Amino acid sequence: MGELHAGETLRTPRTELDSHTVMFGVFGDPIRHSKSPVMLNRAFEVSGINAAYGAFHILPGTLKDAIAGIRALQFRGVNVTVPHKLEVMDYLDEIDEGARIIGAVNTIVNDNGKLTGYNTDGIGYMRSLKEETGLDLRGRKVLMLGAGGAARGVGYAIGKEGAAHIYIANRTKAKAEELAHSMSSFCSVSGHGLDEIGQLAGEAALIVNNTSVGMHPNVDESPMDISLIPEGVVVSDLVYNPLLTRFLREARDQRGAVIHSGLGMFIYQGAYAFEYWTGKPAPTEAMREVVLASFGHTD
Repeated sequence: MGELHAGETLRTPRTELDSHTVMFGVFGDPIRHSKSPVMLNRAFEVSGINAAYGAFHILPGTLKDAIAGIRALQFRGVNVTVPHKLEVMDYLDEIDEGARIIGAVNTIVNDNGKLTGYNTDGIGYMRSLKEETGLDLRGRKVLMLGAGGAARGVGYAIGKEGAAHIYIANRTKAKAEELAHSMSSFCSVSGHGLDEIGQLAGEAALIVNNTSVGMHPNVDESPMDISLIPEGVVVSDLVYNPLLTRFLREARDQRGAVIHSGLGMFIYQGAYAFEYWTGKPAPTEAMREVVLASFGHTD
């Protein structure tokens, strides 16, 4: 009976906290908009893991104390989001090679007080891009819009996939050139101003919006002139709220583009974090369903 009961317990979603519940969370500023608690708590529930995941508003100047809190409270892991992904690296014991090259950490694993930082943004992005579009980037050129923190992880993943060249276009050209310089150790890359997009877009097999332009509530904004997008290209947007940005909708409807939303990247960066923390495969379909439901979508 003991064996059977244990199996039944695993199959029954756990909904109550007890003295054995393992704690997780996400640190950011702002944070109340985050869908990570909805997604990760569902993942723990369907996997039969006694865990809870909360959102923590970590204000500037308090990150070091918050990381010390992970050790003291014995949190198993946390995600780190804007604006803390770079600073957090100063407070960790070890940093994964990929995260070190990218220069940002979004996932921390606590092994009995030893904190290791990872970056799951890039691998999450690439996994969803391949699954949803089938695009093979080997020998192809890519245009990335934006040179912020998100561009680092995505650019690293694109470079590791064997892209022939990455063009980084940014409002401040110097920032694009700075990011290109930091990425030059692992890929062929160049930095550009937004005024150069017209000539660069025609060479790209993939155009990626790495900025927050078009994100809720500014849903009428678009990061580039849609008429510059060549027909048949893959257009990708890291924004996942709204699920279909103006940029993606117009690229599809006016230019015949294959489109890829930020939802897949968000789900898979969380899935990789779940797998680092638990050693179990993440229930990605359940994670996708609950995030869609939180937006009011059922499909």
